[in-house]
Amino acid sequence: MLKEEEQEQNPTADAAAASAEAAELQKLIEERDAARKEKAELLDKFQRAQAEFENTRKRMQREREETREYAGMETIEALLPVVDDFQRALSAEGIDPEFRKGLELIYNRIVEVFKRMGLTPIEECGRFDPELHQAVDRAPAETDADDQKILEVYRAGYKFKDRLLRAAMVKVAVKE
Repeated sequence: MLKEEEQEQNPTADAAAASAEAAELQKLIEERDAARKEKAELLDKFQRAQAEFENTRKRMQREREETREYAGMETIEALLPVVDDFQRALSAEGIDPEFRKGLELIYNRIVEVFKRMGLTPIEECGRFDPELHQAVDRAPAETDADDQKILEVYRAGYKFKDRLLRAAMVKVAVKE
């Protein structure tokens, strides 16, 4: 009974205590909400960092594969003038037949090795394609159908796998 009397006598103390508890509760709720927000932000940052790491790992793997796939490209490009020299030697007149046979064997072996590595000659027949051919000479086209037709190949062009290694040097018919 004494407590009831104290409570009745001190209503302002009860209101103050309730107000303090409400303020403390509000503060805890705000801290909880702030902690949840910070957790969400940190989780987002973590997920982004994880995704960036995974993308970097995949990109590096692709670059390694590409480097491995095209590793011989520079060497083959450096040896193309040798292939050109063999082609010129084989097309020359007055060469001893036995010497020509030896040149052909060496040339064919080099070409076969290059093919296995991924080198393919560019088809020089047909129409001029500026992505594959380099026009170094031109002549008037006899008909409209002959416009942009390749008339002569001065130097063979090559692709290494799916990339242009060297454009073919060609003479093109041009409608005037």
